[in-house]
Amino acid sequence: MPRTTIDLPYQVEHISILDEDGNLDHDLEPDLSEEFLLRLHRYMLLGRRFDERMLKLQRQGRIGTFAPIQGQEASQLGSVAALRDSDWMAPAFRESAAQLWRGQSMESFLLYYGGYFRGGEIPEGIRNLPVAIPVGTQILHAVGLGYAIKVHGQDDVAMVFFGDGATSEGDFHEAVNNAGVFKTPTIFVCQNNQYAISIPRSHQTQAKTLAQKALAYGVPGIQTDGNDILAVYVAAIEAVERARAGEGPTLIENVTYRLSVHTTADDPTRYRDEEEVAVWEKREPISRFQRYLKDKGMLTDNAITALEDEIKDEIAEAVDKAEERMETLKDEAITMFDHLYAERPAYLEEQRQAFAAHWEKA
Repeated sequence: MPRTTIDLPYQVEHISILDEDGNLDHDLEPDLSEEFLLRLHRYMLLGRRFDERMLKLQRQGRIGTFAPIQGQEASQLGSVAALRDSDWMAPAFRESAAQLWRGQSMESFLLYYGGYFRGGEIPEGIRNLPVAIPVGTQILHAVGLGYAIKVHGQDDVAMVFFGDGATSEGDFHEAVNNAGVFKTPTIFVCQNNQYAISIPRSHQTQAKTLAQKALAYGVPGIQTDGNDILAVYVAAIEAVERARAGEGPTLIENVTYRLSVHTTADDPTRYRDEEEVAVWEKREPISRFQRYLKDKGMLTDNAITALEDEIKDEIAEAVDKAEERMETLKDEAITMFDHLYAERPAYLEEQRQAFAAHWEKA
C-alpha cells in the first residue's frame, strides 16, 4: 500500500502586527479604543518601573528574591487584557504586570517577597491563583478550573502563564492533553523568553516552535511576536472567544526575551553574552508601543514624562505602606504553625516553641 500523508486539523501560524522598526500591518491591526490602548501603556510602564524599584529594594535587603519581568510586559498584558473579571488567571512566578492589571496591589507583592504570608492573599472578587514557584504545576490547575467552568455551564475561561522550560515538564503535557480531551476553556500562554533559567531554548527541545506541541493533543497552537502587544492581544482574544464558544483550549507561544536576571539570585552573564542582549533590547516592547501611540496622536513625550512622575509617586506610596504593614505583621509569624493540622502534632509543637523562644530573643 502507498504511503499517505495524515491531514492534521491545525497548522501553526506566526502573528506579528507592529515590528521593532515601527512597521504596522494595517490589515491585522485590532480596532481598540484610545482609552484601552493608553491603559495598556500605563500598565506596561507601571510593570517596568515597579520591577526596577523591587530590584533596588532586593539589593538593599528590604525584600527577598523575586523574578523580574523586564522585556516581557507585552507578553503578559496583551494576553491578560483579553480576559474579563469573572475569568480565572493562573500565574507562574513572573507575572506581576498581569496580576496588577487584574487588581492585585503593589503592596501585596512587596509583602510576599518580603517574606510575609499575608502578601499571598488574593483579595475578594479577584480570580487570580497565587504565585506558583514549582515549574509547571499551575498548568494543571488551570485545566481543572476550565473543567469546573464547563461542568457549571459557564462561559468563563481560565488563562495560565508559564515559561518555555515548563513545556519540557510532564505537567505541561498532561494538562494540554486533558484540556484537549475534555475541551476545557483553557488558554495556555507560554512566555518563551529564550531561557529556562540558564538553559537556552535551543538546548531544551528540537521542536521548531513550542506552539506546535499543542498539535499532538488536538489543540490549536499559535506563535506571536511576544514583544508586539497588538499581536499578543489579537492571539489572546481569538483564543478567549474560541474558548467561550465551547471550542476548547488554545496554546499561545509569545516569543519574547528576559532582559534582566532569571531571579535576583541569578547571574545571566555566566550563560549569555551582551551582544545577544543588545539585539533583544532593540526589540523591547515599551518603546515600540510608545512610538505606535505617538504616531496615532494618542501620546506625547510630555505625557510620558507626566505618567512617569505619577507612577514613581504611586510606587513610593506602595513601598511606604508595605513597610509600615511589615512592622505590624512581625508578630504574626508564629501563626504559620496554626493552620496545618486541627490538632498540632508533637514535632510541630516543638518547632513552634523553639520559634517562639527565638523570636523573643530577636
